[in-house]
Amino acid sequence: MIAPMAPPALRALPAAAPLYAALGLDSSVWVVGGAVRDLLLGGTPGDLDLVVEGDALPVARRLAAALGGEVTVHDRFGTATVTGGGHAYDLASARVETYAQPGALPDVRPGTLAEDLLRRDFTVNAIALALDGRSEAAPWAVEDLAARRLRVLHDASFRDDPTRLLRLVRYATRLRFAVEPGTEALAREAVAAGALATVTPARVGAELRLLLREPSAVAALEWAAPWLGLSFDPAVAERALALLPADGRRDLLLLAVACRGVADLATRLDAWEVPAGERDLVVVAARAEGGGDVAGAAAPADDREGEERASAIAARFRGRPVEAVALAGALGSEVAARRWLDELRHVALAIDGTDLLAAGVPQGEAIGRGLAAALRAKLDGEAPDRDAEMAAALAAARR
Repeated sequence: MIAPMAPPALRALPAAAPLYAALGLDSSVWVVGGAVRDLLLGGTPGDLDLVVEGDALPVARRLAAALGGEVTVHDRFGTATVTGGGHAYDLASARVETYAQPGALPDVRPGTLAEDLLRRDFTVNAIALALDGRSEAAPWAVEDLAARRLRVLHDASFRDDPTRLLRLVRYATRLRFAVEPGTEALAREAVAAGALATVTPARVGAELRLLLREPSAVAALEWAAPWLGLSFDPAVAERALALLPADGRRDLLLLAVACRGVADLATRLDAWEVPAGERDLVVVAARAEGGGDVAGAAAPADDREGEERASAIAARFRGRPVEAVALAGALGSEVAARRWLDELRHVALAIDGTDLLAAGVPQGEAIGRGLAAALRAKLDGEAPDRDAEMAAALAAARR
């Protein structure tokens, strides 16, 4: 039993109400893992991981039917995911895992709840609360949770599943937990032995993407980047994040910062199974260069001596992802990057191609030339109204 912590009532959780309505006090069903950890820490977890003593699939189907939801079965591990009622539930039969070789996916066989808890990554994730009110925990689990400490459950943990190294960093930085000294030593030994190279790049990429989405991703990357052969500068990352607008992707910007020195970056990102659109964005952003705030500037548009013309800033940054602009700003062109991101990229003309056609400009290159000239004039404060935009456009189109 959990002591000295009294297990809180699961029924208070939003995701637990439909669970109880569907399954009642089924004594074979246990809530496990991070949800229990967060609940005992005073949080309100959302989706729930469930372990069933016996076959989990009938329970999953029963739950899905009661919720009017859907069940997805993963045959290899005897697991299922149920979605319904606005929540998701991952169900697994209690099992034992063995590893044929370091970094391999585990072979599984049915086991007891106690054996299932012992296969987990860290002791604080090896606590289970049953629907009927009982509780079970692996050795050291309760003590480590009370002490806010991460400890592996056995000495071969990182060798069996090296992705646990990245999870160690993710949990330690997110929860602000200390790492138990023995576990810290095992992690160092595993990294030095090249444990992460025994895992498929796709599994490493999946863990890395989870890490990048954490609020504590900067601290986590500073810790884990060398393990992945990356060079991460937290100061550059913080400056870039300060520039990143709300419509930017924080996780992709941080990945770009970490990958700036990677040769053949697209190939590495493909191996990590980063989706194609995200891969291309990261490649562009990682190639960002800072330059100077006034490098290549034309004559100033106003009395602020040395300030780069808005049109020159636009020419430099237009078409680039906001993540690339933010990183360029962090590397040196902060004033120009901030001006583009906060102001200039939103500037739009009051005229369009139909206006030029109506004014007698022939279809073709002249339309684009005229609109580009009008936009430059507007950016530089030389076309304050629609008439001035038209004048600038027509002059360029007819040139």
